[in-house]
Amino acid sequence: MPGFAAILSGPKHRFDYVNNAYRTLAGDRPLVGLTVREALPDVEGQGYFELLDEVYRTGERFVSRSQSVSLNREDGERVVDLLYEPIRDASGQVTGIFVGGYDVTEAHAAQSALFTSEARYRRLFDIIDEGFCVIEFIDGPDGPLSDYVHVEANPAFRTNAGIPDIVGKRLREIVGDEADSWLELYRGVLESGRPTRFQKELKQTGRWLELAAFPINEPGRHQVAVLFKDLTDKMRNERELQTLNATLEERVAERTADLMHAEEALRQSQKMEAIGQLTGGIAHDFNNLLAGISGSLELIEKRMAEGRLAGMDRYIQAAQGASRRAATLTQRLLAFSRRQTLDPKPTDVNRLVAGMEDLIRRSVGPDVRVEVEAAAGLWATHIDPSQLENALLNLCINSRDAMAPNGGRLTIRTYNVALDSSEARLRDLPPGDYVKLSVTDTGGGMTPEIASKAFDPFFTTKPIGQGTGLGLSMIHGFMRQSGGQVRIETEPGQGTTITLALPRWTGSDATEDAPVAETVVEEQGQGETVLVIDDEETVRMLVVEVLEDAGYVALQAADGPAGLAIVNSDTRIDLLISDVGLPGGMNGRQVADAARTARPGLKVLFITGYAENAVVAGDTLEPWMAVMTKPFQVAALGTRIREMIEG
Repeated sequence: MPGFAAILSGPKHRFDYVNNAYRTLAGDRPLVGLTVREALPDVEGQGYFELLDEVYRTGERFVSRSQSVSLNREDGERVVDLLYEPIRDASGQVTGIFVGGYDVTEAHAAQSALFTSEARYRRLFDIIDEGFCVIEFIDGPDGPLSDYVHVEANPAFRTNAGIPDIVGKRLREIVGDEADSWLELYRGVLESGRPTRFQKELKQTGRWLELAAFPINEPGRHQVAVLFKDLTDKMRNERELQTLNATLEERVAERTADLMHAEEALRQSQKMEAIGQLTGGIAHDFNNLLAGISGSLELIEKRMAEGRLAGMDRYIQAAQGASRRAATLTQRLLAFSRRQTLDPKPTDVNRLVAGMEDLIRRSVGPDVRVEVEAAAGLWATHIDPSQLENALLNLCINSRDAMAPNGGRLTIRTYNVALDSSEARLRDLPPGDYVKLSVTDTGGGMTPEIASKAFDPFFTTKPIGQGTGLGLSMIHGFMRQSGGQVRIETEPGQGTTITLALPRWTGSDATEDAPVAETVVEEQGQGETVLVIDDEETVRMLVVEVLEDAGYVALQAADGPAGLAIVNSDTRIDLLISDVGLPGGMNGRQVADAARTARPGLKVLFITGYAENAVVAGDTLEPWMAVMTKPFQVAALGTRIREMIEG
């Protein structure tokens, strides 16, 4: 509970200073510059003016507790603990009165008194919001009264001035070079006997202070009381506002550029956000796959050591199956997280949903039941499949969050729809055929007010730190850019359905990726020479064995400089096979470029664990290069090598 404080000057008790607590007590009326009778006419007849006159006349302090005072305010009478302290000039003449105390109205209703002695009233100095101290001038090396010591200070002194443990410390040992300016100000109060108010920066702590100082004239003492508050934040805000106004145009331009950059990068960041949520599930699945591979290999090793070769096929098949599943999982993550511009192509939405189903189930967790209703004979659409994957996964994650923490049912539905002119006009779409993809949840739904803002940039109902507020707005933009539309249907307590309308593609349908035949590598080479550069010895050994089994001459190097040394020799080289991430200061693409400088006709096959666009300059492969992503099937590697050498 902050105490109230005021400084009155002269026999008419004119307000020189009041703090916020005093303003609140008085009812937020004009005070400073007015006498008490002018400012507080409603107190007339209650004895307070007479008490002030008596304190000013006699110079004796007045202390009272649980004093009732009627003020012109809505809550009427207040009860206060009150102190009137005379202020004297250098000659001992009373020149003013310090008024302090507490508004104890509420406390008085439950307790008859808060203090039991005058000493307890003095505690008000310790708990007012403003800093308060009493300084006493002393003689120093620079002459009489050339320094002062802090003899008393309240806890708010540290809060407002930024200097701890001030009591007992001399000014010159605290502030050094700025001591003289403070001494001059307070010596003027001491010598004139008049209170003063001023603003000044305490450079030692970088604080701007508003101060009121008045003399305390006790025989044989040279003391000044100081009441002050920290204005630093106010001054800083004023400066920042001035700077903001001066640089507004520049800041608007910078903000616009930032927003454009954010729009460019947002799709990628949303994918990475989604993958971050998958980390736990992916790690679990990968560890299971690694356990299947390592366990099968250990059993094969044990049986071979024991000479028991029968039945090992099942361990080999188990390891191969786990390896293929791990490769599928890795490729899904790499494809999902790669950065690219919109690349629309004929897309089978049913196939896309089926390919993402496992990823979606891991994303939403075991508490959400995922159901897929895929329409037979679904038309193809012309859209960027990567961005559609991104949109679908984000919608599913939004639905998961809407059903938290109890989970529920998430339904993904695809179907065809033909819109005539009137229907298309209602949906703000051109008439024609559309493929629709909808995501429905059994969450709490949205009010019409929230639903109307769902596509607004930066609008989110999620807690701080759990969403950008840009997901649905970016999906809306992606749909518009693709010639489609996104609509939301929701009611409180009835869940939410978000539907993407995608224009039908009337050109040739997208073709399925042809599966790679799982065949044994046959001898295909005719003595051609292939250089293999890979820092992973196991992979390098595998590729070399495949080449040699197929009838090629294999050369190998563990890093770029070693490989280029072979390229720059007279050795025949018909094909370069290189990893992308290589030690030795050069990556695979840099090695390939250097090799083709020395041998312009050389073809290069990159084998990499990265996504394909890690080695592509721009959006397409160069005619002389090809990429295979690890892990790959041995037969597929042999086929690709033959195609490149013969091509």
